[in-house]
Amino acid sequence: MKLKTFKDFLLEEEGMGTVEVILIIVVLVALVVLFKDRIMKIVSSLFDKITEQTDKL
Repeated sequence: MKLKTFKDFLLEEEGMGTVEVILIIVVLVALVVLFKDRIMKIVSSLFDKITEQTDKL
């Protein structure tokens, strides 16, 4: 009886959406950690350009 319940659990597909979302979040977090320095440089550069443009106004 327990084996059938375990087999039904493995074949269940309702939780697949949640697993997919968690995997996507894990991949995004890993990318942010890997490219943190580049992301910080780009954001800093963008804010510097925004500041320069607003000073011209």
